[in-house]
Amino acid sequence: MAKARTTYACRDCGSSFPKWAGQCPDCGAWNSLEESISAPVKNASSRFAGYSGDAQNRIRPLSRVDAQHTRRIPTGLPELDRVLGGGLVNGSVVLIGGDPGIGKSTLLIQALAALSEQIRTLYVSGEESAEQIGLRASRLGLPVDRLELLTETCVEGILGLAGQHKPDVMVMDSIQTFYSEQLQSAPGAVAQVRESAAQLVRFAKQTGTSLFLVGHVTKEGALAGPRVLEHMVDTVLYFEGEAGSQIRLVRAIKNRFGAVNELGVFAMTENGLKEVSNPSAIFLSRHEEHVSGSAILVTREGTRPMLVEVQALVDQSPLGNPRRVALGLEQNRLAMLLAVLHRHGGIGMYDQDVFLNVVGGVRVTETAADLPVLLSVLSSFRDRPLPAGLAAFGEVGLAGEIRPVPSGEDRVREAAKHGFRRILLPAANQPRKAVKDIEVIPVQRLSQALAVLLEQ
Repeated sequence: MAKARTTYACRDCGSSFPKWAGQCPDCGAWNSLEESISAPVKNASSRFAGYSGDAQNRIRPLSRVDAQHTRRIPTGLPELDRVLGGGLVNGSVVLIGGDPGIGKSTLLIQALAALSEQIRTLYVSGEESAEQIGLRASRLGLPVDRLELLTETCVEGILGLAGQHKPDVMVMDSIQTFYSEQLQSAPGAVAQVRESAAQLVRFAKQTGTSLFLVGHVTKEGALAGPRVLEHMVDTVLYFEGEAGSQIRLVRAIKNRFGAVNELGVFAMTENGLKEVSNPSAIFLSRHEEHVSGSAILVTREGTRPMLVEVQALVDQSPLGNPRRVALGLEQNRLAMLLAVLHRHGGIGMYDQDVFLNVVGGVRVTETAADLPVLLSVLSSFRDRPLPAGLAAFGEVGLAGEIRPVPSGEDRVREAAKHGFRRILLPAANQPRKAVKDIEVIPVQRLSQALAVLLEQ
């Protein structure tokens, strides 16, 4: 039998090398190679030698595949179901990551407690004792009479017991604490995380068990462990939240069974996580009087249109190199938009500090925020509030044109539902039919959009 040997695996890309190096030759990451033990592997060809069976059951035309609608299992938390694409799919593997203490375990034990009333569930913890989990469930007032619990860290032992218990939904908390007996490295090592996840994914696919994997995150906010871990699972969720805020956001980064970038909103309370069915209401400040530097953006997260407030502060800079600070938006795009404002709007910010913030800790990645960003910046620079009841969305091009964005009519209806009476949008997004109780202001150039503020 071949002897086990020491290798060095990259925690970012998963590549293995016989010697340590300061930089990964494959992905270029620095200080990412970690020591691991490579165990001998059995001859893979023996598994297929002498294979006999009905080939038609394994190789067949796609036209013969039964493409019926996939059955969804509601988790009992509609906001989590929204992020998952409508509920859990049999045999799906969901990886959820977030900062320590943000509420990952709380969310999953609430979902499992609701699911246990209808189907068989199993909560496997490698970090907390059974008493700790019991105290949390008691504090949250959850129905746990039928919720099964296992505290174990060996993957082979867990899968053996799960094969006897046959759960429909299983939670593994967390993947960095489990280990496989086939490897000699410590739990949390790149090789252990990869091998443990591979065995769990194989078990989920073969048995049809829906599986949740809880993952740690690095100080940069990315999921810890090899990058291949995200490719192995069906869905990747990030649990986000600002320090000191009760608002928690669950965002889908990858989803084979639903929309990507779907957003679920929760509020952390004494009784656990409570769903926020109308997130636009909490992301709007509703100032008692009109203030400068505030604009309302109609954004879209996955399939949900949502209203958020964009605030800007423009102040004389004492520095030779003015600061550009953006929270919730891309900083480089802010610098680009300020250049467009100077070139096509005739308003320069080269001697001004510009601070930008999205209220509520929401992170906006779509280009529909361009127009509200420039409106809020100009409002603060002129110290002139935007017209009351005005919302906006639209992409600003480098030539000063206002470009359309997807789902324009849905955004207009969302703004009207929350009491806004005027909406500034790209001319190409103008609704074909008039929307009741709202005035649509279509613009094609940046100069037309700025006139809405300057003429007030």
